[in-house]
Amino acid sequence: MGEATQTRTPESQLFHDVFNASPIGIAVENLEGQPLFVNPAFCSFLGFSEEELRNKHCVDFSPREDAEKDWALFQQLRAGVIDHYQLEKRYFQRDGSLVWGRLIISLLKSRPSPLVLAMVEDITDKKKAEEARFRHAAVIESSDDAIASGTLDGIIVSWNTGAQKIYGYTEAEAVGKPISMLVPPELPDEENKILETLKSGDRIEHFETVRVAKTGKRINVSLTLSPIKDSNGRTVGCSGIARDISERKLAEEALRASEERLRLAQQAARIGTFDWNIQTGVNTWTLELEAVYGLPPGGFGGTQTAFENLVHPDDRAGVIKLVDAAMKSGQPTQGEWRVVWADGSVHWIAGRWQVFMDASGEPSKMIGVNVDVTERKLAEEARLEVNRALEAQAALLQSREELLKIFVKHVPAAVAMLDRDMRYLQVSDRWCVDFSLDSSQLLGRSHYEIFPDIPDRWKQLHRRALAGETLRADEDRWDREGGTTWLRWEIRPWQNLDGLPGGVLIFSEDITHRKHAEEALLGMGRKLIEAHEQERTRIGRDLHDDFVQRLALLSIELGAVQQDVPDAVSELRTRIGALRDQTAQITDDVQLLSHELHSSRLEYLGIVGATKNFCQEFSERQKVEIDFQSGDLPTALPTELSLPLFRILQEALRNAMKHSGVKRFEVRLWGSTGEIHVTVSDLGVGFDPGAAMESSGLGLTSMQERLRLVGGDLSINSQPKRGTTIHARVPFTSTRDSARAAG
Repeated sequence: MGEATQTRTPESQLFHDVFNASPIGIAVENLEGQPLFVNPAFCSFLGFSEEELRNKHCVDFSPREDAEKDWALFQQLRAGVIDHYQLEKRYFQRDGSLVWGRLIISLLKSRPSPLVLAMVEDITDKKKAEEARFRHAAVIESSDDAIASGTLDGIIVSWNTGAQKIYGYTEAEAVGKPISMLVPPELPDEENKILETLKSGDRIEHFETVRVAKTGKRINVSLTLSPIKDSNGRTVGCSGIARDISERKLAEEALRASEERLRLAQQAARIGTFDWNIQTGVNTWTLELEAVYGLPPGGFGGTQTAFENLVHPDDRAGVIKLVDAAMKSGQPTQGEWRVVWADGSVHWIAGRWQVFMDASGEPSKMIGVNVDVTERKLAEEARLEVNRALEAQAALLQSREELLKIFVKHVPAAVAMLDRDMRYLQVSDRWCVDFSLDSSQLLGRSHYEIFPDIPDRWKQLHRRALAGETLRADEDRWDREGGTTWLRWEIRPWQNLDGLPGGVLIFSEDITHRKHAEEALLGMGRKLIEAHEQERTRIGRDLHDDFVQRLALLSIELGAVQQDVPDAVSELRTRIGALRDQTAQITDDVQLLSHELHSSRLEYLGIVGATKNFCQEFSERQKVEIDFQSGDLPTALPTELSLPLFRILQEALRNAMKHSGVKRFEVRLWGSTGEIHVTVSDLGVGFDPGAAMESSGLGLTSMQERLRLVGGDLSINSQPKRGTTIHARVPFTSTRDSARAAG
């Protein structure tokens, strides 16, 4: 080799030096495509030695589709049709990875035996940068949000499809125009202030304002704006994302109106609410709640101790125990207690509340409602007095009728004494007050004459009572011309001296206000769950529409930064690549979380499709097996029924995964006459349902609350070490359809 070097001419030595020193890979091949010489740069590009490359054929360097394109052009070169060509193709490196190269082939005809000169330039970084730009552009164009950029003078430079959908201007109509064309006249200085903020290098996030579309329609938007900086850190432009929040604003306005109607209903039904921040100790009461406790507006002390001091001393310990239990379980809790007003009068309160935990599992907030149930309690006590008096009738046979009349007259409840012809013998003062009647106008007159609108079913009950039966109803509806009245009543016969029924006693309690209060409470529970679902939906959509896109953009930016890092700093490039992988994993996790918080599939696929999809995702994510089966279901299951069933399915599967100790579960969803059913079963360790209802781990009380709001119920069949079945049932009164549910 040394001897050959000494015989080289200066020209051949120069070619040899250039060949070896070239940063571009060079190979000399014969017309069969076999490499004869390769330079160090070509060896370094592919990671093979010179000897290994000389033993390969040119088609061995690339994937099949790329090699076929190259060989087709090589054949034209051999045939003399062309004397050179170039193309961009992929190459295999020694470790099996692919890199991109720009291949330039030239035919060398000056030699007796023509040769082929192949030069390959590494363009891998360029290709990756192009792919990153394409992905970036695809993200921007696929976004439903308006994404645009502009100069520091407020002139639009770029305009995506989302911006056209929201504002109505095409890209051609918008680019080159001032962004101020979107600003309403009543906000003339807003855009200048925004531009000044961006010029100073500051970012503007979630700024809510109004913009004007091409049609003149005003649109509520949320703006996120950022400065664009050059390599020297100077601000040279700005970019922004605008989200149409018109629907959210309308929903917020509707919610405010609904809350005002609810407040008026609470005031009429003597219902008050409270919000206790457990961590700060501040307990906030509404004016209605202060009135329930006999306090003037602003008269509540604002602490839990101040509340406890209002409770009757005999009931205080029990109330504190209930509150402590709720703080530990986080489950909905209810109870009744007495309070003492400032004037010394005693009133009964029914309360319902729930404690919410923070991220660390500690109690953070308690929200609840209280209702004044004094009238109900007094009525119950009066009815007990009536019953006690009737039970003593055997000892008072001689003067029974007169004693009953005296008792009925003065009993503090609505009671009427009638003979066998349903004529009034005596009424209590409360009866007259409740029905707006004068006792002097009642005595001796027929009950049916006084109340001509009495339902026929009540007349049948009167006949049964006259035959000796005692009848009662905890609540009964009476539709009158002036409106609907709700009553709790009891009818029992009274006996004359011969032991036969001499007539009937009718106990009546007007519970219309209580029914309205219960409806208001039920409405509040439904509102709380609806607000909870709306918040889950908002968070889920924000995670999907905002954070997922921002994470995707971050991944793209990391890719661009990785390409800008020199090859020499390989460790930094590897670290940035790892960060990109972590960002992609976080994106997937956030997207899964958004689907759990708000399952849009429930809206589009129906209950069966959404349930099947959730079971598949859950089994894949948790590495478990779920056997899902569905039966005959209505096609149009309303959201108020499908949503609680879907939430109960999610809660039941999570509980089973956490507590059962097995990896296989069964989910059944079916319809029967007028009902929808869902069951979640396992053959795991089981549990004591009674004990679980008092704990905070399984959330069974929360499931029952959701079902109660739609008239459904929850049953639990579980025994230790014998598995568990959770069965939820909701009524469905619509006409059944022979077709199956969507999905």
